[in-house]
Amino acid sequence: MSQSAGPLRDLQDVSDADASAASAKSLYLALHAGHTQNGHLSAQSYLHACLERARVLPHDLPEALDDANVVEQWMLQRAASAGDAYQTYLSARKEGAPRRYFRNRAHALYFLQAAAPTKLVDGAWLYGLLPHWRDVALHGLIRTYLEELGDGVAEQNHVALYRRLLAVHGCGQWQHLDDAHFVQGAIQLSLASEAAHFLPELIGYNLGYEQLPLHLMITSYELNELGIDPYYFTLHVTIDNAAAGHARKAVQSLQQAAPVDGDRQSFYRRVADGYRLNDLGASTLSIIASFDLQHELVRVLQDKAAIGKNMHSDYCRLAGRTINEWLAQRERIPEFLQQMEKSGWIRRGEAPENSRFWRLIEGEHAEMFGVFNEYERQLLRDWIATPAGERSTDTPTRRANLHLVPHRAQRQMVTRTQRSPDVPHRVTPLGAPRGILRRHHENQVDDFSTDLRALENRLAALDSEDAMMRMLIPFMSPARHHTPIGLMATRIFSKLFA
Repeated sequence: MSQSAGPLRDLQDVSDADASAASAKSLYLALHAGHTQNGHLSAQSYLHACLERARVLPHDLPEALDDANVVEQWMLQRAASAGDAYQTYLSARKEGAPRRYFRNRAHALYFLQAAAPTKLVDGAWLYGLLPHWRDVALHGLIRTYLEELGDGVAEQNHVALYRRLLAVHGCGQWQHLDDAHFVQGAIQLSLASEAAHFLPELIGYNLGYEQLPLHLMITSYELNELGIDPYYFTLHVTIDNAAAGHARKAVQSLQQAAPVDGDRQSFYRRVADGYRLNDLGASTLSIIASFDLQHELVRVLQDKAAIGKNMHSDYCRLAGRTINEWLAQRERIPEFLQQMEKSGWIRRGEAPENSRFWRLIEGEHAEMFGVFNEYERQLLRDWIATPAGERSTDTPTRRANLHLVPHRAQRQMVTRTQRSPDVPHRVTPLGAPRGILRRHHENQVDDFSTDLRALENRLAALDSEDAMMRMLIPFMSPARHHTPIGLMATRIFSKLFA
């Protein structure tokens, strides 16, 4: 995979007709669990199928991808356009325009949950490059991956941040989502698995993914406005910047990884194909547009009914049926909600506290305390507060005064971990590993588990950086890098890589 290695292998013809977006979810789950394929469908065949679909899509890349100045101007123009559009948005909001994306808090939480399959593998497409850490042409891409991992610091690790965000708001139940929501995650995990075969496509995908989009800034603003910590999103606004961030690294990596001989035009065609992969599957805007408060509430209640259909006594009847009888038939949940409105258990268009059903769920002596998590309660709260037949809107929880660097109060909401100690960058090949480990261990205040100590001991027994890197890389996989042992492995890898 070095710069002078010659042209990479050409794409094969798509031979597996079943390798389609309909297989994204199962492949995603298999790859995330560490399996290279799911049944007959491999990561390689999936990528071939996705590239076949993406190849016909339009794109905005400049034609002269081999001209560094042209590509840099393209990047800067995109960043400037996004910034101008964001200022236009802010001006409109100051003039009284409503939020553009989220009608209410439930809508925002729905987005967080529906985007989870992609966000929980953030940066995964670059993982397959780690074994080639000595290849200078790939250093920018590997550096980007390490920054996605927060260099081993949990409060900067993108996946750890998003997992925390989901957990705080009860949005961890994303497995019910359909295949479209898993397409981007499956592409990222497939590129991680097949980096050696799809390097040009990986570079093109990275080039598209790391450009700063307008929707990221608007999402950050409106989440903050609704009282939801936007740090995961504001972190991406700052780290993807075109001056020195991932957007610029992506442009530089394109030029550095291009072959010096062979068919350069074929390389750039494949880069463009990889760039188009960003447009497959559910996107931020399509997820936001798909929200229907009534439909989502009914789905949640149908899931609850599967467990609650035998949990109620016969004291309470609604339209002649017991609660258990209503819950026994999933298809009758919408009618069940209507009957609760008619009977006065739910008073639509009023404060939720005026509804008897809400007081069963939330309050000092709520009989159904714990049945609904925060996301589910928010759905119900916003649905009750919305008059029947109207689009749901609400008053912002607080007006935003959002800066691109989050303020201290926002950052304190994130689980903090001990930062790794400073280690000199200049080291000798054999002496460095033991020195880094010794200083790392002496400065740790955490009570390391047996597994962490075992890894330290195994690393200390090695006598070369290459051997250490090979041992560390599996712990930095998309499924493990956010765990305590993965964070420690990343800290050590980052110091050695530096």
